[in-house]
Amino acid sequence: MSQSDPAPALAGVAPDAGLVRRLPGRSLAFDLSAAALLFLLALTVSVGQGVASVVALAVLCVALAIRRISPGLALGVAWIGAIVQLATLGDPGAGDIAILGVLYATAAYGSRLVRWLGLASAVLGSAVATAYLVFFQPAWRAAEDPTIVEPTTDGSRAMILVLFLGISQLALLGLSWTLGTLVRTTRASRAARVEARIADERSRYEVAVEQERTRIARDMHDVVAHSLAVVIAQADGARYAASVGPDPAAVQSTALATIAGTARTALGDVRLLLAELRHDGSDSPQPRLDDIDGLVEQLRATGMVVELTRSGEPRSLGAGHEIAAYRIVQEALTNALRHGEPDAPVRLALAWTDDALRIAVQNTVRADEAAQSGGSFGHGLPGMQERAALAGGTLEAGRSASEPDRFVVEASIPAIQRETSS
Repeated sequence: MSQSDPAPALAGVAPDAGLVRRLPGRSLAFDLSAAALLFLLALTVSVGQGVASVVALAVLCVALAIRRISPGLALGVAWIGAIVQLATLGDPGAGDIAILGVLYATAAYGSRLVRWLGLASAVLGSAVATAYLVFFQPAWRAAEDPTIVEPTTDGSRAMILVLFLGISQLALLGLSWTLGTLVRTTRASRAARVEARIADERSRYEVAVEQERTRIARDMHDVVAHSLAVVIAQADGARYAASVGPDPAAVQSTALATIAGTARTALGDVRLLLAELRHDGSDSPQPRLDDIDGLVEQLRATGMVVELTRSGEPRSLGAGHEIAAYRIVQEALTNALRHGEPDAPVRLALAWTDDALRIAVQNTVRADEAAQSGGSFGHGLPGMQERAALAGGTLEAGRSASEPDRFVVEASIPAIQRETSS
């Protein structure tokens, strides 16, 4: 079963996901809040600059709000806001911080085309900003103020100022884009390591499959050989007792009841073992209920918090039924490890009733587990349901109705009821 498989993306956002992508709720709320806060702060600073300046500020803040939803669209909106600001001869203000955020997003989250458009925008934007400051803003007047720049006769003061403004603008815009590129590179490196680890797990999994099939063949031999030996012994004993005993009918009835019970149990065990041959899960061979303690300790060694509780009077299960119970517990705990909240405890309850073992596994699902993806090993939920059904039991799994962030697996494995003579 796979509640979902995580994708290596930063802040819950997968890069190169098309023109528009979905954001997790918390990420979207953060972006909208940041844009709204910037708008309010910049509006306070720019009081009295006119309606056009407010419009330009609003457009830039919209670009900031959608920078991770659609970096390409955000870049276009940012250009519109900048053009409005330039056309109205507005002063640079706090709202221009949004441009830095948009350039960062184009490099961190955008497609290849959007990334290069972001870089081109940084270069072109620095040139436009420099020209705007030189020709339309008070910064140019610093070149004519002898108290700020040492007077010269060859116009080098203006050249120095232009170079300073150009380099500083390019450094500021380029740094934002570069930081986004570094974050993207780090994310890609992390994804490559994950892929390498998955490839290594797959290789080890293939070896484990062969070992598991060998173990199943051995288990099947043990189950069939033992059951047939009992059947043969009972049949031979009944035939002998019927010829010399005082009550042949009673002897035959007892022997036939034992044979029927043994054959029925063997049939269930063989069906379960044959089902395991169809499974390609990476479960290690641990076929007994007593091994659940070892499984729990193994998972606890990884840092997983497992709370194990037992209740009721233990009853005997057939070998195949123990295999089914163990595999269900193992698969449920493994998926809780892969897809659950790392710091939240996983609750495993084993409750014995008069006629069955009831298994319950609960874990908290990670907040970024929004969609299921392929690539998980094992048959998952269908495989666990098949194991339970072959053992004559049931299994249900899904999100809790009362706590949607909790995933619950509940299974019932019946105890073997052998026929006895009356």
